[in-house]
Amino acid sequence: MTLISDCFAALRSRSQCALIPFITAGDPDLETTAKALRILDRTGADIIELGVPYSDPLADGPVIQAAATRALQRGVKLDDVLQMLEGVIPELRSPIVLFTYYNPIINRGIDKFLHQLSKVGVSGLVVPDLPLEEAEGLLNPAAKLGIDVVLLVAPTSSKERIAAIAQKSQGFIYLVSVTGVTGMRSGLETRVEDLLKQMRGVTDKPIGVGFGISAPEHARQVRDWGADAAIVGSAIVKRLADGEPEKGLKAIEEFCQSLKQAISTVT
Repeated sequence: MTLISDCFAALRSRSQCALIPFITAGDPDLETTAKALRILDRTGADIIELGVPYSDPLADGPVIQAAATRALQRGVKLDDVLQMLEGVIPELRSPIVLFTYYNPIINRGIDKFLHQLSKVGVSGLVVPDLPLEEAEGLLNPAAKLGIDVVLLVAPTSSKERIAAIAQKSQGFIYLVSVTGVTGMRSGLETRVEDLLKQMRGVTDKPIGVGFGISAPEHARQVRDWGADAAIVGSAIVKRLADGEPEKGLKAIEEFCQSLKQAISTVT
């Protein structure tokens, strides 16, 4: 089993939902990113998703796009992110899932890219613009290195496509809760509950729900609907970016604790 599979198996044995916070590497700087990873790890994160800054982040909303732009303007590159992770991952309990687009992977070369991730200890990979039809070229070599490639299910996906994605996805399945990009929203769409029930009919793999979860009550809602994980991005990225780095770090510490408490509370 992979580290991600082990994490979900342990949580399921205790009937618990995972918390997966997301931050953008290099915003405001990589030193702060390293501190943020340690803070999230000790204040409730079960798995941590780390975004690699990219110039054309089609799946990201304004908050995460702005964070990526700031990181790129500071000159943050993939190699810098991996160097930082090499020093931090050994200190973490939570597996790290890297969020990146497909073009940088292709440009570097799939095998080289995956071996670099394996060397520093990255456990998983989310590639939002990787279609199922082209996924095999990444899924197979990643599996040989113990890296889970997590595939996304859109809310508009047909039942047949959901089943096909569920079969191929590794570690867990990422259910996108809304049509559109990432971002904070006032509430969750109720069809997420129906989508979760539909997915349960075709797979027993863990399902994480993301895009639009921006408050503790949202995280608790997706847990109550049957999700195995609540994925929270923009609301954390925004808090980390507001004010001085130490203020941002304190804000995400308190927010992460509140999210974890929300999904751990029995209702």
